[in-house]
Amino acid sequence: MKSSLALSLLSATLGAQAAPLSESVHHAAGKLSARQAAPAAATKWDPPADLVKPLQEVWDHEIETYTNALEFKNYGYDQVIANNGSINYCVRWESGTKVSADTRALAEKAIQRQFKKWMDVLKGFEGWPYDDVPVKVVGWAVKDKSVLEGDTTGLEVYTNTDSEGIPQCDEACGRFFHQDGDYSGCAAGADKHYDQSLWITDSMEFGAGAGGDWGQRLSEQEFIAGLEKDNIETVLHELGHTFALDDFYDWTPTGVTNFIMLANSADHITEFDAWMLRDWWRNLKSRYDL
Repeated sequence: MKSSLALSLLSATLGAQAAPLSESVHHAAGKLSARQAAPAAATKWDPPADLVKPLQEVWDHEIETYTNALEFKNYGYDQVIANNGSINYCVRWESGTKVSADTRALAEKAIQRQFKKWMDVLKGFEGWPYDDVPVKVVGWAVKDKSVLEGDTTGLEVYTNTDSEGIPQCDEACGRFFHQDGDYSGCAAGADKHYDQSLWITDSMEFGAGAGGDWGQRLSEQEFIAGLEKDNIETVLHELGHTFALDDFYDWTPTGVTNFIMLANSADHITEFDAWMLRDWWRNLKSRYDL
């Protein structure tokens, strides 16, 4: 189900967002096989015949249930375009566990790897302008600077908190809070702004997550366990929400039963997920001067 949980990162303006806040739960067992998305496999809208009907069902459902679906302008696509083909992250480390320099490096590689899997789907498709979308972690928000062990040179370290006392990256540097791209108040400088937050939470259930235009949230346990895995299921799922894809808790499209956006049915981006992403791009691309 879609939760109305008010995550503390989000401002009151989230109510105007097209895609609703997602709070989802996955379980590691019971994954079934599904067709793997082939990066750069499509240059035009020509989905397999057996996916045409379910893709149309999904699109119709999203347009019907989202608020101003085609007018909302902070989807992941918007962020990539606005940032000239790259994405900056800030990690919200909601935990007292110390983080070594090696773990931070692995964390950056992990989010780079998951983000690339979605971007590879768009490579070469209907005018998508980027062959590669570099992802960089520019900062960490922690309860105390001592949590970050080793050399932090070049990394913005924040000890700010939100209204609930949770570590928060500087809002003056965050795209969610400055969707007009004005980072003049960012003490770190505009080049150290962050487009999304990777919010790691020690109290969250393994397999639970949340995602939206602001970023992705998951448990510390799952994220650390997945640092060197090819696919981190919850991150992939929540990134789908960042790029406008919906949840499927109360219905399933005709003929498809296993895909990353259907919780607990696949642990990787499938062909159906790929075509859902492409569907959004082909319907949004006219808003950009490409």
